[in-house]
Amino acid sequence: MSSSGSTYGDIHRYEPARESTAAAIAIVLLTVIEVVFVFMFAYGLVSGWGLTETGNMFLGAILAVIFVDLAFILALYRKEFLPDVVIVKKRRRKWEDLYIREEDVDGEALGDGAWDTVKRAVYPYYKR
Repeated sequence: MSSSGSTYGDIHRYEPARESTAAAIAIVLLTVIEVVFVFMFAYGLVSGWGLTETGNMFLGAILAVIFVDLAFILALYRKEFLPDVVIVKKRRRKWEDLYIREEDVDGEALGDGAWDTVKRAVYPYYKR
């Protein structure tokens, strides 16, 4: 994505949220349903529904409905009430993640080539 004149951190695209009334009503209704199922799940746990096989599966189904309902609430909120923003970011190189200065990327020599001297001394015997 090449943008002329954009510096890092600039907002490249900003589309405000729609904020539709139908989405707000849907979120309120889904939240009421969410609260009802959460109380039903809590009541089922306290009253021991999970002790029978059928009750245990029923509690699992209620928990699944709770999470699916929450997913719909969050999806509606993200789509209708959060703005669509694209920010120009700088792609960092791997050595920048380690907080290393650019001149220190290759590291420093340890022992001034002593290991190379050892390798050259051992290599003729290693070859045989």
